[in-house]
Parts: sequence; structure tokens; C-alpha cells
Amino acid sequence: MKRLISALSITFLLHSGISFAEIVINDIQGRSVTLNAHPEKVALGFYYEDYLAVTGAEGFNKLVSLSKAPWESWRPGQWNAYTDAFPPLATLPDFGNAEDGTLSTEALIATSPDVLILASWQFDSIGTGIQQIEAAGIPIVTLDYNAQTLEKHIASTRILGQLLNQEDRAEALVNLYEEKHQDTLQRVKSAHSHGAISKKIYVELAQNGPDAQGNSYSKGMWGGVIDLLQGQNIAAGQIENWGPLSPEYIIASQPDVILLAGSEWLNRPYSVQLGFGADASLTHQRMEAYLSRAGWSSLPAVQNRDVYGVYHGGNRTLSDFVYMRAIGQALYPDYFTDVDPAQELQDFYAEWMPISAMGLFVTRLQ
Repeated sequence: MKRLISALSITFLLHSGISFAEIVINDIQGRSVTLNAHPEKVALGFYYEDYLAVTGAEGFNKLVSLSKAPWESWRPGQWNAYTDAFPPLATLPDFGNAEDGTLSTEALIATSPDVLILASWQFDSIGTGIQQIEAAGIPIVTLDYNAQTLEKHIASTRILGQLLNQEDRAEALVNLYEEKHQDTLQRVKSAHSHGAISKKIYVELAQNGPDAQGNSYSKGMWGGVIDLLQGQNIAAGQIENWGPLSPEYIIASQPDVILLAGSEWLNRPYSVQLGFGADASLTHQRMEAYLSRAGWSSLPAVQNRDVYGVYHGGNRTLSDFVYMRAIGQALYPDYFTDVDPAQELQDFYAEWMPISAMGLFVTRLQ
């Protein structure tokens, strides 16, 4: 009788399509992570839009918990756009923020996810909490779009595709990203081969208005994009990664291009608002205010109105090729005449994202 029951059970499993084949993921940190099956319950620490680009709208239904602060607090306009589209997102359990030490392993474990997806920097920040999470039987998979390299963008996207059983969709995103990335670099190469001179560019985090000196970027973030484009970043050699430059140094450097990085900051009455829900007239008004700084009227960028705004929350994502191309256009305008970064972002969202890109993400002062 026992043999008959066992045989019937095996027959049922074979014909039901249920598979117990293990999935082995080599994550971005080189860790081999084994799962019993593709996860149906996901705890998500970061890279929210990249996760949804790979999963499509069905990815919402897999989420059981979030690290909310990096989304809700850092990108409130973006958060509102997604919670409008998927209201249950707003009530998902929050397991805290690795950056400020509020991450609760107990809150995370209580949501019983099949997998925890973390940014590499979050994994490094959690410390001994990693052992607690893994001891509870929750596999951890890491990604890294912050590195700002083509290789890690591609690898992270493929990891998501393999993990979430969306390999074809992930590969299509990889092909798109690589195509845009390489096309941009080819245009830069062509510009230099025809004798184009790299323009000097100054980047500022436009968070507190013209009366406060915002951070500039040397190696990472916007500095990393400028390096790829072979622009002359006036912050290079002046700061290690990010920090303010002196007003006197900026004026003495005479930048040809000024890039103001804006976002959806709350309670920042003088900030340059860019991103979801941003209004162009207000954004341009806030950008214009920066040009009234002492000595800025002499800057080539101001005299030629080569002053641009980019969405700070858009960098280090699967759609950040748009911002790379916008900065490339500012540095080498003759070689990007047929490129429309704003439209490319709209097209990306229309094809890959569960919401529309409603707002202002790249702009130039007229």
C-alpha cells in the first residue's frame, strides 16, 4: 500500500509540472546562492525600478517587504507614482534602512520571504545581521548598479532575470542598455577623432539653493559619467568623491557647462525640483536663481546658456543611459543632434516600466 501511495505521489508531481530543481545564483559579490525554486515572496532592499523593469508589473505581487526609506524618503515623487499605480505597496512591511542602522532583521524575517535582494552596499552595511537572516533560511542575493560600470549593470540585470525567471526580458534590457551605452561612447570617440575639445563641466547637487554651496562629484555618481564621456570635470583632483568646491575655484575654472542635479526633495524650498511630478516652470525658475551668484555672469556656461538639469535619482539605474546621453549632448552637441534623451526616457518607461515617466528629468535653461 505504501509503495502504491509513493508511486501515485511521484506520478502526480511529474504531471502537475511542479519542479524541485534548485536554482544556483552567482550574485554580484561572487557568492553562490542556492534557492529551491524561483521566489514567489521577495523582500527588496534597493533597486526598486530595476527590479520592476525585469519583472514587469507582476513583480509588485511578489513583494512581501521593503526597505522603504531609500524609496519613500529619498525619492518621494517616484514613490507616489508607484503607490498610485499599486496602492498595496504603501502598506507593505518596512524592515528598515541599512544606511542609518535602522534595519531590523526581526522585522525582515517575520515577513517570511523566499529571497532578500540587497544592493552590495546594503549587504556590507548589515554586518552580523546577514548571518541572522541566512540562519532563518532566507537566501540573500546582491546586485550593484552603484558601481556605474557596464559590466556590473549587465551582470546585475542578468542576476535578476535568472532569479525571477525572466531571463528573456532581462537579456532584452541588457541589449538595450549596452546598445545605448556603446552608441554614446562611439559618438564621443567620433567627436575626438574630428578634433573636438572636451568642455570643462561643473556639477552641483542643487539641494539648498544658490546661497548654499552644494556637493560636486569627482570619481563616482555624476563624476563617473563625465569620466566615461571624457569631459573635463573641474572637481577632478579637488575632492576625493563628493563635496563642495569653493566659489572662487569655480569662477577661476570658467566651466563651459554647468550641470545642476535636482530631485524630489521635500522641505527644500530652494532646491531644483526634477523627477516625477516636477513642473518645468518652477524648475527653470530655481535653476535661473543659481546664475545670479557673484561672479557667475562671467562663466562661459552662463553666457552661452549651457546650464542643464538632470534627475539625481535617475543615475545608477537601468535607465541611466539617458542621463549619460544628455551630458554627452551638452559636451559634444554637434555629435548628438539626433538624440532626444527626454524622449528616450519616455520610451523606456512605455516599454519596460509599469508606470509612465510623468515629470521633468532632463532639461536645459533657455
